[in-house]
Amino acid sequence: MLRLSRSGSYYRPAAEPAEELELLHLIDEIHLDKPFLGSRGLRDELLNHGWRVNRKRVQRLMDKLSINAVAPKPNLSKPAPGHDVYPYLLRNVAVTRPNQVWALDITYIPMRKGFMYLTAVMDWYSRKVLSWRLGNTLEAEHSVAALEEALLRYGTPEIVNTDQGSQFTSMEFTEVLKQAGVRISMDGKGRWLDNVFIERLWRSLKYEEVYLKAYENVAEAKAGISDWIQYYNSERRHQSLNRLTPDMVYNENLPVLNQQAA
Repeated sequence: MLRLSRSGSYYRPAAEPAEELELLHLIDEIHLDKPFLGSRGLRDELLNHGWRVNRKRVQRLMDKLSINAVAPKPNLSKPAPGHDVYPYLLRNVAVTRPNQVWALDITYIPMRKGFMYLTAVMDWYSRKVLSWRLGNTLEAEHSVAALEEALLRYGTPEIVNTDQGSQFTSMEFTEVLKQAGVRISMDGKGRWLDNVFIERLWRSLKYEEVYLKAYENVAEAKAGISDWIQYYNSERRHQSLNRLTPDMVYNENLPVLNQQAA
């Protein structure tokens, strides 16, 4: 009567094989060190680490990790069919104050028996992480939740910049920005530098926290990431911020080095 198949009703998702998780972790580490490598370069680098993997598999795992080589190419980011893509608004713009520009991005977080995806909202001027969400899918709901929390806690920025991923071009995400009166900016194809500040955040987070631990479960991952972000915002002094912390710069609107976009 419900037109449900027996196989669909009783299906339980299989856990990721240990070999697949190890390979995902290694590709993620190599990408952080050598972000200019595409699928061919990663395949060759994996061979240097003792992994004989064909290019097709590397491409599939890169899609799962949501990573791309930084070199300019025709299809760096792929919005879903029917989604609107917005122009890049930050070219030659001097970012001079908090809440002028926010950036959002997503990264892969390995655990002992699986992986999650982390979405973060960062204030471009101060580098402060305003909000974040940990989820087990790349659906837009996690990006929307992180954005809504940041808007609720910190007010409305002038511009929000993202890549052209389907999460950020989705109607659920863009409608939140439109209703708040925020201008939408999206990285151009091949312009990996447009979100370089948040890419640096991912590198620091992974080498200082994630890769030093093998999270047993989601609760442990959330606790570890939460502690590190608290340290990053309130204790860690940044050379690019005149040796101030992101909280100091954001809360007190202290002057820092020129943050002009590329």
